[in-house]
Amino acid sequence: MRRTLPSFAALALACLLTACGGDSGTTASASTTVTPAAATPGASAPAAIAPSADPATASPSGAPSAPAKPAPPKPKPPTTPALTCAQLAGAQLGSAAAPYNGYPDHIPLTEGIWNGEDGASVELQEPCGIGDLDGDGAADAVGTVRLRAGGTGQFWTVAVWRNSGGEPVYRALVDLGDRNPVTSISVSGQRATVVWLTRSDGRGMAELDIRRTSVYRLSGTTLVEVSHTDAPYTP
Repeated sequence: MRRTLPSFAALALACLLTACGGDSGTTASASTTVTPAAATPGASAPAAIAPSADPATASPSGAPSAPAKPAPPKPKPPTTPALTCAQLAGAQLGSAAAPYNGYPDHIPLTEGIWNGEDGASVELQEPCGIGDLDGDGAADAVGTVRLRAGGTGQFWTVAVWRNSGGEPVYRALVDLGDRNPVTSISVSGQRATVVWLTRSDGRGMAELDIRRTSVYRLSGTTLVEVSHTDAPYTP
């Protein structure tokens, strides 16, 4: 018995030392660290979105289309050339609608003169005016003729020729009477202004003492006097 006791005591001491050593050991606490994932090689950032083209201005190829060209202006209608006083020298005077001096038909002027079988003669006189009388935009002509039928009588008439495609066509007239010469004619604002000489009541036919300025407008086949003013005249 005395020989086995030390062995048992030694074994107990060894166990005690082993248990104490285990209690004094330290245990490291575990920690978790999250590391961001590395970028994948070859990957690129998302591309920016380009603004879309306006469908109203974009052409099928993607380029903006040119603005529409304005329509060309409409051509102006051809302008009728104005009549000239020289054209009246070969014009016709009078018509069935507006006869001249009682002649039933027109009389043709040749170089400004007409001679009738009855001995009467008609001569185109110098006073003449050019301008639009009927409002169609074409310049008409107003002229004067003098009729001689024998004796001392000289009958003056103001006549209108309408512009028809650049040619004179007789339209209207107004008689001024015996020995009442015209000195000037002008046309403006669809009115014809005629300056002519006449006499006071009681004067002889050769005694001209009034310068009259008459304003006429065209009404159908008639020249209608709108107004007139008189001024003294001394030959």
